[in-house]
Amino acid sequence: MVHFKTVKAGVVQATPALFDLEASVDRVISWIDRAAQEGCQLLLFPESFIPCYPRGLTFDATIGRRTDKSRETWLDYWANSIEVPSRQIDRISEAVKKSGIFTALGVTERDPIGGTLHCSLLYFGKDGSFLGKHRKLKPTGLERYVWGESDGSTLVSFNTKLGRIGGLICWENYMPLARMAFYQKGIDIYLAPTADSRESWQSTIQHIALEGRCFVLACNQYVRKADYPERYQADLTHEPEIMSGGGSVIISPLGEVLAGPLWNQEGLLTAELDFATLAKSKLDFDPVGHYARPDVFKLEVVNQPPSLTV
Repeated sequence: MVHFKTVKAGVVQATPALFDLEASVDRVISWIDRAAQEGCQLLLFPESFIPCYPRGLTFDATIGRRTDKSRETWLDYWANSIEVPSRQIDRISEAVKKSGIFTALGVTERDPIGGTLHCSLLYFGKDGSFLGKHRKLKPTGLERYVWGESDGSTLVSFNTKLGRIGGLICWENYMPLARMAFYQKGIDIYLAPTADSRESWQSTIQHIALEGRCFVLACNQYVRKADYPERYQADLTHEPEIMSGGGSVIISPLGEVLAGPLWNQEGLLTAELDFATLAKSKLDFDPVGHYARPDVFKLEVVNQPPSLTV
């Protein structure tokens, strides 16, 4: 008889130390420790948890013109973004190794060659090893003023003892072909860190679980206006007191909510991912199996790397 494993997964909904690299790393380590106490085997952090998602800030953007103020805001964000490798990455790796948790962490990453910023999802093996990163393919709206674009070479996925793991960041999840690039890898656990706290995002995440016939882990930050440094308060006058209410959630391959959604507070959501459910979900739909039509549709993804077995 086939034995189906279960995996205890966790998603962090928390507030980073906005615009403070070192303090944000401290908070990452604290949440990793907490997840270890809860017995998690897999842990996901929100989009750009280090040093924050700069919601509400305009970077004084005007088409055709840059200002001293825009460069000062950029410098602040740039200086508190994380490089790979770095001493801060070493600190996080050590915490992951101590916890034994496969960890995916959303960051703003500073490229050491040239200095471009990227919205990235960093992956750490349970032994603390840095496995790789996905850089957001297409920043949305004014994000494009802050973050660069990536290519298919960062559409990484991992074959682990916990299952096949990979994912996309925020509105990349609205890109059908990007999702299909991961479905073709046979993803079991799909990661979707985000900055979208709208109610409608819940429908997106549920759709992905049903479409991909995979577990979906989605998490967001909880951020209040008061969490921003004093130097930015004048720029946030018209923002609500709660600027990101969260909405973190864990969904089964049949679209059922296993944990959450969590609103308007920090917290660690956990759920047991039962791989028997994963198998049962394929009875009537499999996007790359019996419900695919390879005689009609073919998808070629330029430069996507093979899945890494870890």
